[in-house]
Amino acid sequence: MAKADDPAGVTLVSGPLEVAFLPDVGMLGVALRHRGDDLLALPGGLAGYRAGHVTGLPLLAPWANRLGERRYAVGDVEVDTTGLDLPTDGRGLAIHGTMTAQPGWEVVARDERSLEARFDYGARPDLLAAFPFPHELRIAASLDPEGLTMTTTVASTGDGAVPVAFGYHPYLRLPGVARSDVRLRLPARGHLALDDRQLPTGAVHAEEAEDSPIGDRTFDDLYELGEDRELALTGGGRRVGVELGDGYRYAQVFAPPGAETVCLEPMTAPGNALVDGGYALAPPGAPFTATFRVGVADAPRS
Repeated sequence: MAKADDPAGVTLVSGPLEVAFLPDVGMLGVALRHRGDDLLALPGGLAGYRAGHVTGLPLLAPWANRLGERRYAVGDVEVDTTGLDLPTDGRGLAIHGTMTAQPGWEVVARDERSLEARFDYGARPDLLAAFPFPHELRIAASLDPEGLTMTTTVASTGDGAVPVAFGYHPYLRLPGVARSDVRLRLPARGHLALDDRQLPTGAVHAEEAEDSPIGDRTFDDLYELGEDRELALTGGGRRVGVELGDGYRYAQVFAPPGAETVCLEPMTAPGNALVDGGYALAPPGAPFTATFRVGVADAPRS
């Protein structure tokens, strides 16, 4: 069932899995249960999310992670977000876009195992002030007994192309397993160097695939992925894998000190892309679609 404090919640069920979304609260995913155990954490709860802090399974759009400047340009469109009320990090950088907890999502289709919702960004002058590229967002969630597939589409509704830099920030957990004992699987990848503001510097170094306990390590790291795009957590008799499909070339891994969660974040572009470039474009008549999958399976106990 969806959270009791929000009757507009939608719950999907398939075999041993349940997933719950709150369309009226930013299409936030608030539960991912496997045989009754929730693999999704809600640090800060809904109150924190409504205050601009991400939690659960949130969409980060129109940009994921940070912008290094309050001004950016896309083609001949120059944007100045100075003075706008945007979520910020501890250094004052605008972070995670404008869609956190946004009302206005319309459910256009649903059944026991699937949900589709749309959001007309172009109808919101307040949002266009920070991202003046009219478009429609669509999220399709599909659940089967082995996992959740999330497909997100950006379609231009104006005369120009829409820069694509969105992502997701799933707060994953393995109940009953200390994070230090969780095995983290990372594919072969390019590790993008970040400066002291967590912005890409342009430097990249190659790293081999690994599958080893997290131990005392912490992460706030950005990776560019190749053909193998699966990141995974294993422990307590479960394996939770996040497989990035078409549209997702980048992933952020976030596991700060003292947290029970490990975030394996699909991203369509690196952080600060609207300032630095490196994003895709969705021109009129050619929507951009990206898909990722959260797979859940039993795993041998070590």
